[in-house]
Amino acid sequence: MNVTVNEVDQHQVTLHIELPAAEAKKGAAAAVKNLANKVNIPGFRKGKAPRMILESYLGKDAVKEEINDVLINKAYNDALNEKDITPVSDPEVKIISEEKGQDFVFEITVTKKPEVKLGEYKGIQAAKEEAEVTDEQVAEELAKMQKSHSKLVVAPEGTEIADEDFAIIDFKGTVDGEAFEGGEGKSYPLQIGSGSFIPGFEDQLKGLQAGDQKDVKVTFPEDYFEAKLAGKEAVFAVTINDVKRSEVPAIDDEFAKEVGKFDSLDALKEDIKKRLASQAHFQAVEKFNNDVLKTVVDNAEVDIPAVMVDTKVDQMVDEMSMRLETQNLSLEDYLKYTNSDMDKLKEQYRQPATDNVKMDLVLEAIAKAENIQVQDMDLQAEIFTMAQNFGADPKEVYNIIVKERRVPMLIQSVGRKKAASFVLQNAVDTNAKAEETAEPQVEEVKAEEPEA
Repeated sequence: MNVTVNEVDQHQVTLHIELPAAEAKKGAAAAVKNLANKVNIPGFRKGKAPRMILESYLGKDAVKEEINDVLINKAYNDALNEKDITPVSDPEVKIISEEKGQDFVFEITVTKKPEVKLGEYKGIQAAKEEAEVTDEQVAEELAKMQKSHSKLVVAPEGTEIADEDFAIIDFKGTVDGEAFEGGEGKSYPLQIGSGSFIPGFEDQLKGLQAGDQKDVKVTFPEDYFEAKLAGKEAVFAVTINDVKRSEVPAIDDEFAKEVGKFDSLDALKEDIKKRLASQAHFQAVEKFNNDVLKTVVDNAEVDIPAVMVDTKVDQMVDEMSMRLETQNLSLEDYLKYTNSDMDKLKEQYRQPATDNVKMDLVLEAIAKAENIQVQDMDLQAEIFTMAQNFGADPKEVYNIIVKERRVPMLIQSVGRKKAASFVLQNAVDTNAKAEETAEPQVEEVKAEEPEA
């Protein structure tokens, strides 16, 4: 096989591949045999029908297409290995010569993975800044717990609605005297000041009491997600059924026993302090890791092909769509509610996608430069972690990865994680004491999970 590589631009290459007639004939015979094994032809055992019969049964074009696909796929993969090219786009195929008894000649144009010029990635300095947990922070956390354990109680008769009160209301809205979809509700608990209703609605309920009725006049925003209502004036007939307020418990020893089975309020405060300290440590380590890796990426130079960014953007949109589905919301409806569209969404993802792609490329280059190997035990550990995250059996996760032919992706992902850990293990915390910097203790980096 003769392979010639022609540069189209800084990213695209065209592979001119010439497959000798003898190799083409051998490959064609194998393709015909494989095709014969897939079909049942009366009078012939599977795999025994000759090409002529297959052409008569399936059509000459179908047989020829199968042969060409087999020849092209094998020769293309061999050419990539020979020239050490990693494609990042779908190939564009152009057949030049496919006559029987002649050399099989074709060209494939593809975007290749760019070269990365690494900068400094060892001994990167960054400051791990861990904050002390203050009494004020503990008090704030206690206040949150107090609020979360509050109970709604009916306010005394004659109570006027105020901010943070819950007005239990019946309402029916009309536009130009006509009711509209979604404009009616019964016994709806509306918290005043929440901003969950049309601007101006909640303010008009202030001062009312249980049993009161009022026509609330509002104007839908110009950018309202329902276009037919946008900018329209509406009138809501509102009845106040009840007024409810939050009743918060006292912060004392009994409260501590109720929320966490603590013996005393002091024990609860100590637990909160430890928890906040743990969170602060985690955040400090995470920021340190991010700062180090960002520096490494910034130090590197790489010209990223647009197709890689486009692919990553599409992947991020797909992931978002799947997350929305878990919330029983379609991507289409989300875009409608947020007054956005697919072009705007993709543009929002473009910079994060670019950063993500560059990070992956740099980490892969470091793994190659340091000869970081991915062992079977590394893959097993990753599969186990993935299984835990998804609440699945590791064997099921492995089978899915194999079935979807994502093993190479898994290997790349684990390789990037190991490269990131290598960088972080060699980083220097400028806030650490001299004896601590000798052997830096860096928690394992959280890298991108493989696409499984």
